[in-house]
Amino acid sequence: MHIYSKQKRGFTLIEMLMVVAITMLISAALFTAIVQFYRFNDYALAQAYQVSYARQGVEQLVRDLREMTFADDGTFPLVRMDDYEIGFYSDIDRDDSVEYVEYRLATTTFIKTVYGATGSPPVYSTSTSEIVYTLSEYVQNEIQTTPIFRYYDEAGDEATASSTLTDIRYVEVGVIVNIDPLRDPGQFMLRSSASLRNLKAYE
Repeated sequence: MHIYSKQKRGFTLIEMLMVVAITMLISAALFTAIVQFYRFNDYALAQAYQVSYARQGVEQLVRDLREMTFADDGTFPLVRMDDYEIGFYSDIDRDDSVEYVEYRLATTTFIKTVYGATGSPPVYSTSTSEIVYTLSEYVQNEIQTTPIFRYYDEAGDEATASSTLTDIRYVEVGVIVNIDPLRDPGQFMLRSSASLRNLKAYE
């Protein structure tokens, strides 16, 4: 009768080191993937927030443009029309007192500035503003040489160098938002437009 003894064999030192090394590699890869996931989501959330913030600013702009009207001192409604800046008179708070409003891009910061009239007869001074709003800090239009504002006359033709302020009846707005132009998910273009309805009385 033969008796067999079954000997249990454990891991050798080399096998243990290999297991530890493989475990560390898997853990490092998993940790890196988790970190990248959260970084991407943080970036995507920040981008989404800035797009939403800028969208609110564009909505304000379009509302103000549609309320464009003659100033309290009789000045024509549209005062300035540039690629990255527009200035006009509008009763933005509907209190029967017309304000002078400027929307402009300073590098990547899109700003709204409001000036009220003072005195009798009313006088507008741009030396002191009533309110300054920052609509977005990540607007890339100037860097990409893409105008924010495009202007059109009554016939629907885009304004040229020879066009005058009194020709304009329609404004298109396009704002490019991107918190980091070197990263995905990339830029977002906000588009809107406004017909300057209160100028029809001028015609």
